[in-house]
Amino acid sequence: MSIKVAVIGAKGRMGLEVVKAITSASDLELVASIDQNDDFNVVKNSGATVAVDFTTPDVIMKNIELLIEAGINPVVGTTGFNEEKIEKIKKLLSGKTGLAARLVPNFSIGAILMMRFAKAATKFYDSAEIIEYHHPNKIDAPSGTAIRTAQIIAEERKAHNLGKNPDATSSEIPGARGSKIDGIPVHAVRMQGLVAHQEVIFGSSGETLTIRHDSFDRESFMPGVLLAIRNVTKKPGLTIGIDDLIN
Repeated sequence: MSIKVAVIGAKGRMGLEVVKAITSASDLELVASIDQNDDFNVVKNSGATVAVDFTTPDVIMKNIELLIEAGINPVVGTTGFNEEKIEKIKKLLSGKTGLAARLVPNFSIGAILMMRFAKAATKFYDSAEIIEYHHPNKIDAPSGTAIRTAQIIAEERKAHNLGKNPDATSSEIPGARGSKIDGIPVHAVRMQGLVAHQEVIFGSSGETLTIRHDSFDRESFMPGVLLAIRNVTKKPGLTIGIDDLIN
């Protein structure tokens, strides 16, 4: 029996790829696709059990609320979530037994492995910084992937009693040392010709280690999107990312 799926943000660059991937999958059925200013009732009345959202941070919370109210499991590729928004989603889900949602900073298998490798490397190095590179149409900075990577590194540094990054900077132009995410400097590049790329740079006396991932085409995210769609209902409540699905 196929999984009935709706796509919100279906005319965007990622949305178009998601529609194509779902249509090509024998175990999935695309039952609705809407974009900006379209009637949400199209999704609500479609019979969808899962909805994939690739919209924008300014509308995503409303979309999630509408999906949960309709009993539809959200798989969210839109970024821009803080702790307050995450807690609100958990609260919305708590009143819906069996309903699930996944907020996925990055659907790329390679990006998930990059974060996993970064976590493994953290305890061996004194310094860690992140540089993320994206196309100029991306509206949020840093990227959700960079934020999540920084959080993972910070958690691992704390677990191994590592102090702050060594840094004698006492005077700087604001932003020159990047944004600090839990103490980890994150630098964002927005440039024509890029799609989605990230470097995690570690340093210790006498050596550096760079872990880099590059997505050259949005098609690279589709295996992760399909993986999330197929598994979202198996884990009720809110789950961040798809790391638990990649063995």
